[in-house]
Amino acid sequence: MIRAIDLMHLGRPRVIAAYDVDGVIVDPGPTPGVEKLLAEAEPRALLLTHIHLDHAGSAGVICRRFPNVKVYVHERGAPHLLDPTKRLKSAGQLYGDDMARLWGEVVPVPERNIVALSGAETVEGFRVAYTPGHASHHVSYFHEETGGAFVGDVCGVRIPPHDYTLAPTPPPDIDLERWRESLATVAGWSPATLYPTHFGPTDDVDGQLERIAQALERFAGMVRESSHDYFVAAVRNEVRDATDAETAAALEQAAPFDHIYLGIERYWRKRAERDAA
Repeated sequence: MIRAIDLMHLGRPRVIAAYDVDGVIVDPGPTPGVEKLLAEAEPRALLLTHIHLDHAGSAGVICRRFPNVKVYVHERGAPHLLDPTKRLKSAGQLYGDDMARLWGEVVPVPERNIVALSGAETVEGFRVAYTPGHASHHVSYFHEETGGAFVGDVCGVRIPPHDYTLAPTPPPDIDLERWRESLATVAGWSPATLYPTHFGPTDDVDGQLERIAQALERFAGMVRESSHDYFVAAVRNEVRDATDAETAAALEQAAPFDHIYLGIERYWRKRAERDAA
């Protein structure tokens, strides 16, 4: 049985979901959500789609409470679980003084708990695929028994009951070409249901894959042609018109609009530097 657990990030519903599949937790979320998670599930393994703090910040704290928990993570992310120094420094550049409030305590995951993945394994009843684009260490998991695809951020941010979808593109390693390839990888599984972390499952698989593909193209074009302030205001207006006030707030909490701009702006800048070289 698959259960979505709303971690009630900063007290707001529909921002971050962890998934419990018979004690296997996909993306346990940040440390402030640990008590909510553990009130509803007893983990025997953690499947991390990637190591961003909203998805995996609590992994070390959970291992401290449950020393035998296995933590599955892509091999590029594994060193940053062992030593979160660079990970915290990078996040601190985005969140500044809000780090503690947003993400709480972040501690190392012991080496004995970590199982590094390359993206072609089967673990705990899940097939693993390497799905970069949002992050260079992003993987997705396909639960063969149920046909569920656990996709982290690769299929976008969608807050039901609305279908409006944001492309979450924070710096530093957005890669739009590889992201498109990752969407094709997910589609190749022909999943019955998508389970994004932000927020909750959807059975409209083809529709959601099309929505995130369109969002990536639209935002990439907007960033290329506009300033930071114009982009943020335009997306905020777009979200407001497409949803309701509470959903709009949850969307911006899950994928801050200025971070969307910064990640794509860096992508275009780095691409221009490569082309010039």
